[in-house]
Amino acid sequence: MSSSRVQPSTWLFLRLPSKSLKLLEIKPNTIIDAGKLGQFPSNLLLDRPYYYTYELLEKEQGEAYSRLRIVSPDELNAEVAAEDATLTESRAEPAVAVVGDGPLPDAAVEEAAVQELKNNRLTIDDASRQALSQQEIEELKKSSAGKEVIDKILANHTGLDEKTVFSRAKYMLRKRAKYLKRFTVLPVDMGNMIDYLHEKEPGRILELREESLGLIMAWSNIHGRHSEPVDLESNGQKLLSGRWLVVDETGGLLVAAMAERMDILHKRPGEGEQHRQRTTNGAAAYCEDVHMEDGEPSDPLSAIPNVLDTKTNGMPRDTRTPGFRRFTEARDFPLPATFNTITLLHPAVQANVSLLKHFGYDANSPDQEHPLHTHLKPLSWLQLLHPEEDPAYREPETFSNAEILTWKSGKRGTYHKKRRRWERCRAIVNDAQWGEFDGLIIASNMDPATILPHAVPLVRGGGHVVIYSPTVEPLVKTMDLYSKDRRTAYIGHLSRNEIPDLEDFPVDPRLLLAPTLQTSRVRESQVLPGRTHPLMTSRGGSEGFVFTARRVTPLEGGVEARGNFTGKKRKVVVDCGATTPAAGGGEGKEAVDADA
Repeated sequence: MSSSRVQPSTWLFLRLPSKSLKLLEIKPNTIIDAGKLGQFPSNLLLDRPYYYTYELLEKEQGEAYSRLRIVSPDELNAEVAAEDATLTESRAEPAVAVVGDGPLPDAAVEEAAVQELKNNRLTIDDASRQALSQQEIEELKKSSAGKEVIDKILANHTGLDEKTVFSRAKYMLRKRAKYLKRFTVLPVDMGNMIDYLHEKEPGRILELREESLGLIMAWSNIHGRHSEPVDLESNGQKLLSGRWLVVDETGGLLVAAMAERMDILHKRPGEGEQHRQRTTNGAAAYCEDVHMEDGEPSDPLSAIPNVLDTKTNGMPRDTRTPGFRRFTEARDFPLPATFNTITLLHPAVQANVSLLKHFGYDANSPDQEHPLHTHLKPLSWLQLLHPEEDPAYREPETFSNAEILTWKSGKRGTYHKKRRRWERCRAIVNDAQWGEFDGLIIASNMDPATILPHAVPLVRGGGHVVIYSPTVEPLVKTMDLYSKDRRTAYIGHLSRNEIPDLEDFPVDPRLLLAPTLQTSRVRESQVLPGRTHPLMTSRGGSEGFVFTARRVTPLEGGVEARGNFTGKKRKVVVDCGATTPAAGGGEGKEAVDADA
């Protein structure tokens, strides 16, 4: 998390007494509506720690809104301890006193009879057992605090003594959830966001569960890099690392989980001030009022010394603080970072990452000081496969410096903005087409067989390929496409100089090794003394399955076995015929080495 305290203009969750989550954005000097609990000023929560439980107090005379009281942990723990039922009583199995193996004394017999009668079989729990009417309870709610209302309701319940300990605990929970005006402030993290979306819109995130997301993150080996890559290739150039390719149709939830592990999900405290103080040496300076003198290069990328590399097709290298690209004066379309990046493939004109706004990054109006502004690279399928057909990839018309200086500032600014957009698009496309990604992660409704032929070749050797699907059928088909038998048949076609049929081999089965299909789902259970069992109200939905494999590079040419073999030599018997008749009067035979 970026901060352990509530900050202005951030999103947070309120856990209500009903255990449901309420998502809201907290802004200074505004009023927060907590539904049935009431309303209170947002300033009461600012700069306070998360995970605190608050209680709305009754409004005093002359006050427009309620005040908040922090509920201490001692008070919360005391209530939980009072609700614990003992082993001597349960909902359906009353305890019976037993003393050894002999007969019970009179007192024990009487106590056992009372315990046997004390169960829910004869309990009549309806509205007639409550002496207070609904109108009187509503009046109490207006004039008394929540605890006082609960105490009076319990005191006027005529059948409370007939309930077992467990039944009374459940009754108390219902009343506290109904009359206590309490809520807990929770941060917007991956676990809370998944719980919230599963209750509201599970289909929006492909019913992705927290345990399935953990499998995806673990098998994809997502991690952050905080230093410039130092791995060298045979030609002496740096090998970029910390780059991942993702196809995300969960509204940005998968991208957020990846960015969290790469430490680029939240803006670091004080990052904005650091950006304003950094020097811009070595960066492309874009500004609508910049006047280029005669003799200066018109292409901004050509003015950057020692940051271009032919290996990346002209993509600029990062030359400043590791992990973050230097910001330019005009930061609406900055050049993307070269490592610790996420390249997002999407089918539309604009990527759907609407969930990222709850983590502080809105793609429609991005915070230019947020790490995702330069480390998230949206790329459409059209730009990847046919970039020349995309208008954003076509270079805008260029004009001479003398002509640009005669324009008005508005027209000059529009021209430079188009150039910045084109430079950013070109850098992203060239970087993606170069490939060598550390891994590929897919969570999409599209058939994996249509994605993998174009995406798998972009992953470097040894990279991880992970695919999530809410149902198992698409992944079973993918397992068959990369099975051992299909790979053997594919190699057989190539050995006979035959071109494999695309209908039988839509993908190259040699590119992925050790395909595995797995699933994981946590079954929630009630854990209470003597009453531990799975919850009967767990949510259904899709199970969720994960496909994993490793990218390999097929060996070109034949394979030859080399080495010294010192195994035992095989011996054969050779018939010598009649060449030695005098030796023994019979046929002569001689044992010789098979390799002689």
